[in-house]
Amino acid sequence: MSDKQYVPPKIWKNEPSSGNQWANINRPEAGARFERVLPVGEHPFQLYSLGTPNGQKVTILFEELLALGINDAEYDAHLINIGDSDQFSSGFVAVNPNSKIPALVDRSGDAPVNVFESASILVHLAEKFGQFLPASGPARTQTFNWLFWAQGSAPFLGGGFGHFYAYADEKQEYPINRFAMEVKRQLDVLDKQLAHHTYITGEDYTIADMAIWPWYGNLVLGKAYDAAEFLQVHTYKHVVRWAKQLEAREAVQRGRIVNRVMGEPWEKLAERHSAADIDQVLALKPAD
Repeated sequence: MSDKQYVPPKIWKNEPSSGNQWANINRPEAGARFERVLPVGEHPFQLYSLGTPNGQKVTILFEELLALGINDAEYDAHLINIGDSDQFSSGFVAVNPNSKIPALVDRSGDAPVNVFESASILVHLAEKFGQFLPASGPARTQTFNWLFWAQGSAPFLGGGFGHFYAYADEKQEYPINRFAMEVKRQLDVLDKQLAHHTYITGEDYTIADMAIWPWYGNLVLGKAYDAAEFLQVHTYKHVVRWAKQLEAREAVQRGRIVNRVMGEPWEKLAERHSAADIDQVLALKPAD
């Protein structure tokens, strides 16, 4: 770590601080950086995404809907490689002006509908098919409570703790301690909730579980940031129980690999255009 203390200038300027790929993707201006038309597959739903936790939320829901026999939920999942700045193409920005994955185009109706922000996509699909979101009453409110909890909390885990612990150029004590404290507090919130409930909101599996599991489930299962020991995730026994319970679901296993480009051969599928695409990848997994 440098001994020189950083002193902010009077006026901030966009000057890359390092050669770190992830530190220099964004710019202070929004909008498209180059022209490219998005591909369109044959199914009613066109997803443009990457297999990060936010992307996994949506593909898990799609696979859960298909597991129920809802064939109208068939989808194409096109890869948006954020390391290559695909999210700044004119086609992607036309769907999501915020240039973040995932983004969905619902072509099932008379006119295409653009849907962006992972929680909005989850609600859109859950309401469209009448699944995994109570139609009314306190149960619906509780699902929204925890869905929006995930939206507000996960950035402290990903952009906060994950960035400074795993991706920053150098380990810095202050931000790591600050965000580790918050992540452990969040895990304790979940642990206390799950001590009395099978799923996040009660006895029913909902989009709240699908929103929270890719972030916190993967974390306590040791599949995020190589930080399981550092955070002592095993002490959150109710979160671990819930995480394993969801991991065992076939639809979760299928959805979590879609648009994923890192990992073992049986853990990644760059694009999904049919159920057979997932079947072929999962078949590569060695027998236990």
